[in-house]
Amino acid sequence: MSANAASPITLESPFTTLPELIAQHGRDRSEQTALIQDDRRVTYGELDRLANRVAASLQRDGLEPGDSIAICSSNSINYAILFVGALRAGVIVAPLAPSSTPESLLIMLKDSAAKLFFVDQHTDRELSGVQERITQPLFTLDDSRPVEGFSEWLTDAAPKPVTLSPEMPFNIIYSSGTTGEPKGIVQSHGMRWSHIQRGLAFGYGANCVTLMSTPLYSNTTLVSFLPTLGLGGTLVLMSKFDAKKYLELAAEHHATHSMLVPVQYQRIMAREDFDQYDLSSFQMKFSTSAPFHAELKADILQRWPGGLLEFYGMTEGGGSCMLAAHAHPDKLATVGKPLDGHDMRVIDEEGNELPRGEIGEVVGHSVAMMTAYLNKPEKTAEAEWYDSTGKRFIRTGDVGRFDEDGFLTLMDRRKDMIISGGFNIYPSDLEAELRKHPDLQEVTVIGVQSRSWGETPVGYAVLKPGATTAAEDILQWFNERVGKTQRLNRLILTDELPRSAIGKVLKRELRDSFQATHGELD
Repeated sequence: MSANAASPITLESPFTTLPELIAQHGRDRSEQTALIQDDRRVTYGELDRLANRVAASLQRDGLEPGDSIAICSSNSINYAILFVGALRAGVIVAPLAPSSTPESLLIMLKDSAAKLFFVDQHTDRELSGVQERITQPLFTLDDSRPVEGFSEWLTDAAPKPVTLSPEMPFNIIYSSGTTGEPKGIVQSHGMRWSHIQRGLAFGYGANCVTLMSTPLYSNTTLVSFLPTLGLGGTLVLMSKFDAKKYLELAAEHHATHSMLVPVQYQRIMAREDFDQYDLSSFQMKFSTSAPFHAELKADILQRWPGGLLEFYGMTEGGGSCMLAAHAHPDKLATVGKPLDGHDMRVIDEEGNELPRGEIGEVVGHSVAMMTAYLNKPEKTAEAEWYDSTGKRFIRTGDVGRFDEDGFLTLMDRRKDMIISGGFNIYPSDLEAELRKHPDLQEVTVIGVQSRSWGETPVGYAVLKPGATTAAEDILQWFNERVGKTQRLNRLILTDELPRSAIGKVLKRELRDSFQATHGELD
């Protein structure tokens, strides 16, 4: 079916695409607002026409279905328009993290085989030292280079219809854009269609207003972005998160839905003026991507109207869990149960399946699995596990256990688990205890090399505003509360913890920094 097909689309259809749905919204509710950012508003009729212009411009430039473009920019209305228009042309979108180093961006550009590269002024400036190594034509979404700007690039021609199928690639999302080797995760139109369909159960629809403050290069954002537009709602975009601005926008636009990562919830709830904002319009809030502590969930349930859903899963797909925190206040320390149709299990180091209650690596299977890591068959094979029937699962790299009710409790990433003197130490256990200190705002624990123990735990913490407690006093307080094998070797106070744009603490950065400064401990 082409993007301009006139027949009605239903959500019971075996397969439909986001461009088709937006074309239908453009016909049925052309004056309804689709996108809001600052003072700019775009209706569904305008979004449909602009998406056509994008598709036609890509076709004019020689791109065919299966080709790709790369985008590296903060959130913007033009970003959303470009994304939808590219999909309408059958073009794969590779959204890249602006926080990536120039060298990482060059690697991802080459790996994705992008034919065109779209940036904003910030990314353009960051790439100034490697411009001569960028082989793709470059355009600025914010028109910061007028001659090579988005507005000049758009044609007024109509696009040629393109038929999309479920197995065709939708996007390439890179899993390690800030450090390490970037791995391109290929996801299909069929997988994204399932995300749109699932949105109905969470209240997305023509009357929803979604406040989006996480970056569009993240799968975290797309699982909220897609059902909002696919089901005809209104999307309010923030180019950069700020807790006060978020609350102001939520109250102004009567937001009903929002996807936030835990550190954003933490900063919002910590505001002394939180209770002054009218958030009564909220129907459902979501969270994913990083550990979400039970105490914070409880505070949100008490003071922020609407339900709270936590998703656990990977960009690579596989199984996902969901915790309806408002329905299970006694399970806030878990990430919930597997979604319908998702098969999740726990395996040991040898790949043997473990029973409930046993701790091991979490693996998952669902229809929402990546096709592969782009151009990396070895990495793809490492990420897969097959059961005795040959059923394919994705390895999460997370350690956890299922309780007697089928709820999953996560311990840590396998690579973050500390083996000290032959004992397995889970940083999450230590962090939960350290977080109880009344003067600490944020904490994390890493394992560092030790001559005596192989590894030993080291804590990092951020003091609450106005607190003056010394690191030595906090260390003594902590070590008196835990067993001998769990004691911290030292505690380091810092102004902030290094985090990715979606809120994950970058433990590898802390380990590398500690090693460079302190070397191997006794």
